[in-house]
Amino acid sequence: MKDIFEANILCDKCNIKTDKKIAIKDGYKIRFFECPKCKEKIYHPLDLKEYQEFKNLKRRQFNVKLRMVGNSFSVTIPREIIDFEEKFAQMENEMNQMIRLSLEEPGRLSLRFRKILE
Repeated sequence: MKDIFEANILCDKCNIKTDKKIAIKDGYKIRFFECPKCKEKIYHPLDLKEYQEFKNLKRRQFNVKLRMVGNSFSVTIPREIIDFEEKFAQMENEMNQMIRLSLEEPGRLSLRFRKILE
């Protein structure tokens, strides 16, 4: 099946072929079409849906358990977060290689599942 981003889209107002562009917002690639004349933007619906799911998860606060395992501590990660990240099919197999943990400031840890887009 073809993706809408592979099609040529005409601006409703100007009847001119739109340009394909990509915006990066909070680490997400959001594809859109932009009219070169009136600058109207038409965003890719799947990209907007995924970004909205991310924003909804980001607003939530999760209470997690911290456990001692040998000489290390482990933290449980809520299923909703893992399910969201697992949309990238091979992540489960690569999880040991992909997770990055860093101390951002006293009392704040950062856990990264993949590289952040710039």
